[in-house]
Amino acid sequence: MTSFPGSPRILKGGLVLLDPNSFAILPNGIVVLQYNPDTLSRTLKIKGASEGGDRSEALRLIGPPTETIKLEAELDATDQLEFPAQNQSVVARGIFPQLAALETLVYPASATLQANFALAQAGTLEIMPMVAPLSLFVWSAARIVPVRITDFSITEEAFDPQLNPLRAKVSLGMQVLSVDDLSLADKGGNLYLAYQRQKESLAQLYQYGTQSQLGIRGLP
Repeated sequence: MTSFPGSPRILKGGLVLLDPNSFAILPNGIVVLQYNPDTLSRTLKIKGASEGGDRSEALRLIGPPTETIKLEAELDATDQLEFPAQNQSVVARGIFPQLAALETLVYPASATLQANFALAQAGTLEIMPMVAPLSLFVWSAARIVPVRITDFSITEEAFDPQLNPLRAKVSLGMQVLSVDDLSLADKGGNLYLAYQRQKESLAQLYQYGTQSQLGIRGLP
């Protein structure tokens, strides 16, 4: 999409993949959304100690809420196809590379699948489940949060003569990984804690109300 000279730089949302052991950013580990979604849906399910019916525990929280994030991103090759010399990959493959970069976030590496098959053929009795990279959802510097991708759907809407997709909508569902999922002893848990502290800092900027605004002078 072309822009006017001097127009403000628009930040993009995206995902960053970290090595689960060293927490370093993986090679080719930054996936940027081509266009920012128009909406971002978040749901917080509270974890209360009173869920078992004990009234004496009604005000106790047993941990951070379970937060889920849903978004729908658009991919479109139209702009790149206007300049074919600078976008040979798009001319040849459409948005296949962009889709593949997103889809492989939820696949174990093919090399790992082959290695595990070789171990099974050699008689290894127990093969550990494959460890995925730690994914961070980045929505500005104020919102960097570890997530697990929980659902993923793609709707391809237009194709070139070779049936390469040219336009698609990608729906992503993510669960925020809190300190209940990640250890505070390593980078993963501390990334979540920084996310929660950012919320607490922003809450301090809110101008809280008064009793008169609610039409009361005090509590009964």
